[in-house]
Amino acid sequence: MADIKLLLADVDGTLVTKDKVLTERAVAAVRAMRAKQIGFAITSGRPPRGMAMLIEPLAIDTPVAGFNGGMWVNPDLTPIEARTLPRAVTDRSLALLQGAGLDAWVYSGEDWLVHDSQAPHVAREEWTVKFPPKVVSDFGDALDHAVKIVGVSDDLPRMEEAERQVQQALGDSASAARSQPYYLDITHPEANKGFAIGYLAERLGLQPQQIATIGDQPNDVLMFKRSGLSIAMGNASEAVRKQANEVTASSEEEGFALAVERFILRS
Repeated sequence: MADIKLLLADVDGTLVTKDKVLTERAVAAVRAMRAKQIGFAITSGRPPRGMAMLIEPLAIDTPVAGFNGGMWVNPDLTPIEARTLPRAVTDRSLALLQGAGLDAWVYSGEDWLVHDSQAPHVAREEWTVKFPPKVVSDFGDALDHAVKIVGVSDDLPRMEEAERQVQQALGDSASAARSQPYYLDITHPEANKGFAIGYLAERLGLQPQQIATIGDQPNDVLMFKRSGLSIAMGNASEAVRKQANEVTASSEEEGFALAVERFILRS
C-alpha cells in the first residue's frame, strides 16, 4: 500500500451519519491520524459554509473543497478560488433538469437559490447546512456566476435516467453526478472530486498515491480512481463499492472511524 499522508473524506453518508452527526469516535480517529502526521481534508457537494460546523471539532487545517471542488476555501472560510459554470452551460443545464421533471437549485457566490421553499429536500438541506435558501421566481443574473446547479427528485429511477441524459448532453462542458440518490450535481468540468485529488496533491506537496479517499456516492468514484487507497462505505451502492480498494461498515455503524483504524492506522 502507498505511504498515505492524507485522507480526503466525503461528508454526508461518510464522515457523518444520516442524521448529520459527527461521532466522538470519528473525531478521535482524525486526532489519531494527526498524531501520526497523516493529514485530513474534506470535500462535499455542500457549500463551504455548510461545512463550517466540522472544521473546529476536527481541527481541519487543509483547504476545504465545497461544491465538489467548485469552490475552495481556507479553514476560516476565506475564499481561495472558485470555478463557475459558463452561462450557456447553466442555461442548458436548467433546461435539461426541467425537461427531466426535476426541481432545480442554483448556488451562486454565497447564495443558495430555489423557486419553492416547500419543495422536496429544501427543509432538510437547510437543516443540514445551517442557513436558508433565497426564494426567487427567476434565477436571473445568478446564472452568470453559478458554481453548482442541482436537480432534485425522490423518483430514483427518474434520477438515474436524468443523470445519464445530462452527462450525455453536457459532455465535457460540465461534471454531472449524483452526490445523493436524490441530488444530481452539475459543476464546472474541473469541479469534481477527481480534480480535488490533484489540487490537494499540488497544494500540499504530495503525490496522488499518497492520498487515501473515502466516500459513498457515484461522485466519489472519481476521487477513488486518482488516489493511492480508496475506501467505500458499507452504505454505498454495489456499483460504488466495486470501484474501491476496500469497503468499511456503514455510516450508522462507525464506518468512517473503522476505516481509519483498519486501513489508515492499521490498528
